[in-house]
Parts: sequence; C-alpha cells; structure tokens
Amino acid sequence: MPGENLTRVEAQERASTVTVDSYEVALDLARGPERFGAETTVRFSATAGASTFIDLIAAEVSRIDLNGTELDPAEAFADSRIALPDLAAENTLTVVSEQLYTNTGEGLHRFVDPADDEVYLYSQFEVPDSRRVFAVFEQPDLKATFRFAVTAPARWQVVSNQATPEPVPAGERDGAALATWTFAPTPVMSSYITALIAGPYHVERSELTSRDGRTIPLGVFCRESLAPHLDAEYVFEKTREGFAFFEEQFDYPYPFEKYDQLFVPEFNAGAMENAGAITFTEAYVFRSQVTDAMRERRVVTILHELAHMWFGDLVTMRWWNDLWLNESFAEYMSTLAVAEATEWTECWTTFVASEKSWAYRQDQLPSTHPIVAEIRDLEDVLVNFDGITYAKGASVLKQLVAWVGREPFMQGVHDYFVKHHHGNTELPDLMTELEARSGRDLSDWRKLWLETAGVNTLRPAFGVDADGRFTSFTIEQSAADSHPTLRPHRIAVGLYELQKDRDRDRVSLGRVKRVELDIDGASTSVDELVGERRPALVILNDDDLTYAKIRLDDRSLETVAEHLGDLDDSLPRSLMWGALWDATRDGEFPPSHFVDLVLRHVAAESASTTLRTLLGQLVLAASSYVARDRRTPTLERVADALWQLAIDAEPGSDRQFQFVKTFAQVAGTEEQLDAVARLLDGSSLIDGLDIDTDLGWELLIALAAGGRVDGDAIDARLAEDRTASGQQSAAHARAALPAAADKQAAWDSVFADASAPNLIVRATGLGFTRAHDLTVLEPFVDRYFSALEDVWASRSYAIADELIDGFFPSPLADERLQQATREWLDAHGDAPAALRRLVSEHLAGVERALAAQRADQEV
Repeated sequence: MPGENLTRVEAQERASTVTVDSYEVALDLARGPERFGAETTVRFSATAGASTFIDLIAAEVSRIDLNGTELDPAEAFADSRIALPDLAAENTLTVVSEQLYTNTGEGLHRFVDPADDEVYLYSQFEVPDSRRVFAVFEQPDLKATFRFAVTAPARWQVVSNQATPEPVPAGERDGAALATWTFAPTPVMSSYITALIAGPYHVERSELTSRDGRTIPLGVFCRESLAPHLDAEYVFEKTREGFAFFEEQFDYPYPFEKYDQLFVPEFNAGAMENAGAITFTEAYVFRSQVTDAMRERRVVTILHELAHMWFGDLVTMRWWNDLWLNESFAEYMSTLAVAEATEWTECWTTFVASEKSWAYRQDQLPSTHPIVAEIRDLEDVLVNFDGITYAKGASVLKQLVAWVGREPFMQGVHDYFVKHHHGNTELPDLMTELEARSGRDLSDWRKLWLETAGVNTLRPAFGVDADGRFTSFTIEQSAADSHPTLRPHRIAVGLYELQKDRDRDRVSLGRVKRVELDIDGASTSVDELVGERRPALVILNDDDLTYAKIRLDDRSLETVAEHLGDLDDSLPRSLMWGALWDATRDGEFPPSHFVDLVLRHVAAESASTTLRTLLGQLVLAASSYVARDRRTPTLERVADALWQLAIDAEPGSDRQFQFVKTFAQVAGTEEQLDAVARLLDGSSLIDGLDIDTDLGWELLIALAAGGRVDGDAIDARLAEDRTASGQQSAAHARAALPAAADKQAAWDSVFADASAPNLIVRATGLGFTRAHDLTVLEPFVDRYFSALEDVWASRSYAIADELIDGFFPSPLADERLQQATREWLDAHGDAPAALRRLVSEHLAGVERALAAQRADQEV
C-alpha cells in the first residue's frame, strides 16, 4: 500500500501546526458506477508561514484553492497527500476531486443487489479511509465540524451523522430525478466517525426519550430485498434497554441528536460506531435460522456500538495507541449491559467462551503486545484490531472494576466524560479520574496490566492430611519466559462437590465454598482454605474475575473428565472447557483426550456460544492437533458422534442445529456424505430440523467438498437464490470442490483477478482451505509465499488481509509448511512490519499444531 501511510510523528507534527474548524463536503453520487464527485472546503488555523499536507486518495484532482491561490494538482497532489505550503494564520482550502467507489468495504462501498439490481452505498472510514471520499486531515485528534451536501437519486434514502433534511430537487440525469440533501453541521468530531449511507434502503422508525428529556429519533435500515426478514422492533427494544442502562451508569445523556442503525451489504466487520449512524453487517438480518449464539452476539454488538457513542465518539483517543480505550471499554460495557439489562443474562459466560478464548490465543502469539500498544503508523493500527485490543482489554477492565469497585469506576468514567467531552485524551486522563474516585494509586496496576504483554497461568498447590483436609493451600503464578511479568489479581477460589439431585435423578456438581482474595507474585497462600476438606473440584478464578489461564489439580481433572456436564452453572462449565482447551493448546493435555472429553459431555452444554466455541475447538483438535496417523479415524469418529448427537438432541433445539452444522463441516466418509445428501434432498429427516436456505447451502458445500456435486449443481442452487448471501455461498462451494483444477480456479479468481468484492474473497478462502485430501493444497504453499509481496503492495488492506489470512494452507499443519513460512520470514526481514506480523502469526499456529501432534503421539 505505497504512499498511503501516516506515521505518528507526522501526525504529531501536523497537530502542532494545524487546528481544524470545519469541513463542507459536497458529494455528487449520480455520476455512474465507478466514480463520484467531491468538493471539499476546509477552514483551519495554522502556524503562519508553516507548511503541511492534507490527505486524499482520489482518481483525479481538478482544483486546489488555498486562500485564493490556485495550486497545480500535478505538483501538489501525490502519494495520497496534497501539499499545503506557506499557510496563513487562518486558512480556507477548497479541493475538487473525482473519487472512486470501492467494493472492498473501505471508503464509499458500492453494491448492486443481485435480487433487484438496486444500488446501495455505505461509508466505512476507520482507520484512514474518509480520505477516500473527501480531502481531510486524517487523524483522530484534528476534530472539526462536518457539513455534508449530497446529490443522489431523489427516491433514495440518504443518511449521515445528523438528522436527514428534506431533499431539494436537483434536476434529472439519465432520466432519473435527482435531489440534494444538505445536512446540518455535526458537533465537533473525528473524521473517522463521520458517515454517509445512501440507496433505496427500507427504513422503520421509532423514538425514545433520553434522560435529559430530549426525544431521540430512531431508525433501522436494510436493503429492500431483506426487509421481510428485518425484526426492527426487537432492535428498537434492545436499543432502548441500552440507552436506559448507559445513561444511568454514566450519569451522562446520549450526546447526539438521533440514532440510526443500518444493516449494510458486504461489510467487513461486525459494526462501526459512526456517530448517530451505526453501520452493521447485514448478517444480523436473519433470513434463515441462526444459532442462539448469533442472536446474542447481535445484541452484544448493538450495545457495543451504543457504548461507543460516549467512549470513542464523545471522547476520542488522541492517537491510535489508545484504540483499546475505545474498544475494550465498549466490549466491557456491552457485556455488562447485555447481562443486566436484557434477557441474555448469562452474557458473562459468553464473554468467557468467546472473547477471553480469543484474547488468550492472541496473547500467546509472537505478535502479542501490551494493551497500550506502540502504534508507529497506520499499518500498525490496521493489524491491531485484535484480541488484545478488544478482549484482553475488556477482561482487564473487568479486573479493574473488581479491584476498585464498580461505583467508583462508573463515577470516574462520568467525570472523564464531563471533563473531556468533544475532546481527545490519552490513558492518563482516564486513570486520573479513576484514582480520584477510588482513592487507589493505579500507577503500578497500569504498568503491570496495560504496558506489558502476555498471560499468566495460575495453578493450585496444597497439602492434605489423613482426613482429606487442606493443611496448606497456595496459588502459584507463572508467566512465559518471553513475557515474564507476574501481576496482581483479584480472584475467587471455588470448591465444588458432587451432590445427588433427587428431583432429577442425577448427580450435580455444585459449589460449596467460595473465597475471594488478592494474589500477587509467584505464590500466594490462601489461609482461609486450610482445614477445609479437599473437594472433588477446585476452580481458580471462579466467577472469572481476572485474566489468566488456570490449571487443574489431578483430582479436579478426574472430576471434570467424569462430570463436566454435571456442572449446572454455565459460567464454571465454560471456565472448565477453557482450562482444558488451554492445556491442550499448550501441550499439557493430549488432543485425543480433549476430543474424547468433548464427545462425552458436549450434549449437556446448553450455553450456545460455549457450544459454538467448543465445536470449533473440537474440529481444530481433530483435524490439526491429534497425531497425524490418528487424524482420519478421529475425524470419522467425530462426524459419526455429531450425527448421533443431532438425532438425539431435542427437536428444533439450538444444540440440534449446531450439531448438524458441525457434522456437515466434517462429514467425509461415503456414509456420512450420504446422510448429508439425504438431508438436502429431503429423503431423510431429523425431527424438528428445518433445511432452510442457508443450512441448505452448508449441506451443499459439504457435498462439494466431498466431491458429490459439481459446478452445475452449485449454479442450479444459485439460480434459486439470487441474493448476496447466495453468491457468497456459491463462491464458497466452488472453492471447496476437491480437484486440483478446482482449487486453482478458486485461487485465480481472487489472486489473478482483482475485481472480486471483499466478501466473495472471504468466502472463496473458506472453500479453498476446505479439503479432505490435503495433498491438493500442497502445491499452493510456494504459490502463497510468492504472491505475498505483490498482494501487500497492490491491494487495499482489507483485501490483502483476506487473501493473506484466508488462503494460508493451515490445514496442512506439517513440517514443510512450517519450514516454508520460516524461510519466507528469514528472507524478508525488510518486508513491512504489518505483513511480517500476519505471516509470523500463521507460523505460530503451525508450530503450536505440530507441538500438539507430538504431545498426542506420546499417549
């Protein structure tokens, strides 16, 4: 991505020179399918006589006027920057440019709905992509007001950060009536949270009353072809619950004038917190059955973005090294809100199963970094939307709340908003308010938790007398050699015993004692447990108060192996699944044993996100972690077990649905593929299971990977589902076809041809790496590494990331892939740091798989 970077030093220098007052941006969206027009007027003050630059990625710049002086675009515009020489104390800059629509989910994305040929646009500006739409000082600390004027087809909906004004007729073009929408200026904000969404969107409206008495208009939008599936009333309900919760917790009213939520096509992430105009992936508009995990995730995402209206939009980090302040806070607060203000009351269990497992995985990669990361430039931040920035940060905030107390924490946050609203901050600004309210000195906590990397491991160590009572009990803390920091933790220790449940004629595993304490250093005594009878199960970090991996003593491991499914509470069950998986990944628990244990207890798992995470871990363990000579029989056994679990599950249940989906993912024998085919054609039924559109595609993809269908069958199904989702599923299915020629065609469709949109690239990668005969992927090892530098240089970040991540042949998980990855890293020490990071993370995944295979071979 040449010429598009911005360093922190450059941003600091520019911020010391320039203060921005306002932008006026006029956009013409009626010029055809490739380009749109932009005229940007920026008013800013500067150090008189200084020079600087403004950012712009454009197809063509036709006019640059700085304080009445015309600058030659051929000289002033280069490498995504417009040079601005000899500035006055007060400046007015006007830039007229031709901009390009994208299909990468960056800048202004243009999508044509295959269902009705309607055109839909949406913006995505974080991190550095408002410059793809208008000339802008693209850094978060140069805030300003923004006034947008948009000319577009008169029948469209046009949405931005401010309330949509009445359109004014603007003539006709190519027989279509046009109109212009001139929005009121925004409050002072960063450019990356401005937004523009336009097209013939379906909209449903409502309103709520803020705690300060204002009426806040609400809107929910989606494509017209998805409107029959839009459950807007539920979205409004969760939004109201979130508003009430956050305004009470923060004691600060919602800071903008309206709140629109727009489900948009081909969105790269889950959502984006544009002020007052949130964009979401339209995967959250459910046209087919989805898991309860997905339904809950949608609510978490809705409230995550709402939390950003205060933390991120009202108050914004000065530079991207404090990105975690935005994302971690929103992740913590959204989980808290979902658990306490909605029907999803077990959301902290979901947090353990999903977010913390992501964080632990990320924190053990060679690319791990402190929560407060060193962000040298834009390329650094683009690869830092990771499990540290989101999940570890949120976990550490949960630990901080447990340490300082929730009421002082929320009071400190309130003070932070009052003091810094509409401004930019750094970490010490928040710490100052939390220290003042809690009375605690947070300097050591900050250093140990936020400025160092790595995850600690906690183990119990104890002595027991002849009567089975603890004579001593200590908690031992360790850290990896590469990141040796030992940290203070606020944790609970839970003692669990087996109990006869006469009402249900079963044994249950329940907590009989809980001790909460602070630990620090390599060893901490728990004197309160001395004299207690050794229980069947000891859980460190019970209730999940801290961020640490936990290990089990021998008896506890035996209890879990026999009775994990008898834990009635979903949170300790999730903690135990996580402990077993961590030990498996670390080579301390044989992957074959993990597979056995999952198959033994998975039927009892009722928490949907825990189940989804667990099934994914089961597939990874069976396909990549077990010893190589056991891989095929293990996968066959797993698939057979999943089929039986689906048959035995409660009809129509979430568990039944997840078991069938995972069965389709691993079905490989002729008998298993026969079962898939019978489900798809309706000749075999599972009671309560509806083979709807999306599940039908998953079954067809399984048959494609198994060589049971060809391209004609895929085309025939696509003809019945002419939708964006159908196109993505068809790309997935074609890439999953097993022949070498099929894999090459999939590869060429995205590497040789740069026209595929972002989600087609993603779907193609999912199919490409799906192979029962892994030898079909072997020729692509060298091709992958040969392509890396060109991909990084020639594609946008969003597409480069999809190609580098999605087409790495990780299912091979063998020594040749390990060697090839190491050789590329050794030979490309001068490659961009962000690219090397992505490749080094793949190497770490292969090395962990090989270590797990060796551990499995020993049993």
